[in-house]
Amino acid sequence: MAGIVYSKMVGTNDPMYGKIETPIKALIEHESNQCEKEKSITKALFNVEKSSRFGETILGQSDFDTFKAVEEGQGAENDTISTTYKKFIEHITFMKEFTITAEMIEDAKMGIALEGKSKPKAFVRSYYKTQNKIAAQALINATKSNFTFNKANVDLTVGDGLSLFHKSHPYHTEEMKKFSQANRFCAADMTSSADAFESALNVFANRMRNFKDENGEVMGYTADTLIIPGNRPIFEALAKKVIGTERAAGSNNNDINLQYGNWDIVVLNEWTPDTDKFMIMSREANRNLLGNLFFNRKPLEIHNWVDNHTWNFIWNGRCRFGVGFGTWKHIMLCETGASVDGCEAVTIK
Repeated sequence: MAGIVYSKMVGTNDPMYGKIETPIKALIEHESNQCEKEKSITKALFNVEKSSRFGETILGQSDFDTFKAVEEGQGAENDTISTTYKKFIEHITFMKEFTITAEMIEDAKMGIALEGKSKPKAFVRSYYKTQNKIAAQALINATKSNFTFNKANVDLTVGDGLSLFHKSHPYHTEEMKKFSQANRFCAADMTSSADAFESALNVFANRMRNFKDENGEVMGYTADTLIIPGNRPIFEALAKKVIGTERAAGSNNNDINLQYGNWDIVVLNEWTPDTDKFMIMSREANRNLLGNLFFNRKPLEIHNWVDNHTWNFIWNGRCRFGVGFGTWKHIMLCETGASVDGCEAVTIK
C-alpha cells in the first residue's frame, strides 16, 4: 500500500461510528492498492522520490574528464567536478475532506450504504488524481516559468532560471558558457503524412542524441518516449501507425520503418493544443540527469471525527508533495509550424 496514515477516531466513543469506521478504512486501503497498481502519468514520466525536507535542492554538475595515461610509477592527475547550478523544488500542502451524515450511518446499521462506499473510494481516487494532474500540467505548461494549480504557484524553471522548454538554454562551465542549446523546436508539415512524421522523429531523436553535457561532450541518450496530446485523433492515429508498423507506413514499397519498436507512447489527455505538437523524452536521461522530478514529502494522512453540532462523520486528508525539473537535457517539445514564437526552427529533410 502507498503508506496512507490514519489517526485514531476522536470526538466520540459511540459504537455506531466505530462499526462503520473499520469498513471505511478497509475500502480506502483497497482503493489505494488498486490505484498503486495502475500505470500513471507520474510513474511513466517522472522520477518519484521520497523527501524528508521542506523542499529539495538539485545540484547541476560538470562531469569527470576521461582518464589520462601516466608513466610507470607516477600518480594520477587530479580531476574535479564543479557545481553548475542549483534548483530548489518546494513541497506543496494539499487537503480535502468528506462528510457522511449521521442519518446515513444510522440507516446503514451494520453495513455501509451506497454513499458510504462511494465517498471513500472517490476520496482516494482524488488523491492520486491530484498527483497525476499536477505532473501532467507541469509538462503541458512548461513553456512558461510557472503556473497556478489548485491555488498553488508551481515553478517550472530549470537550473538556468528559464522554463523547461526554451530555445536558448545556456551552459554554465567556462568552456561552454558561450554556447546555448534549444529543446523547443518547430518544423513545417512534420505531421502531414506518415513519411513526414517518421522523418521528423528521426531528426529530433538525432538532436537529442547530440545534446552536450557541461564539458561539451555529446551525451548520446536515445529518445524512446513519445508524448502526444489527447485531442488530436488524426495525429494520434498517425503516430501509432508510424511507431507500430514494421514497414514504412503508407508506402507501396518495402522500405523498413526505422522507428518501429523504438518508442513508447504516452497520451496526455489534458493536453489540448490547437495544432499538432509532441514531446520526446529519453527515459535513461530522465533517470540519470534527474529530469522530471516528483517528491513525496508526506503521504496521505487521514483524520476522522464526529462533528458535535451536526453529529456527522467527517474524514479529512492532508498530503505534501513537490513537482519540478532538474534539467532540460532529457526532453524536448516539437511544434508544427515553419516559425513559432519561442521555438528554434528546424528543416525536416
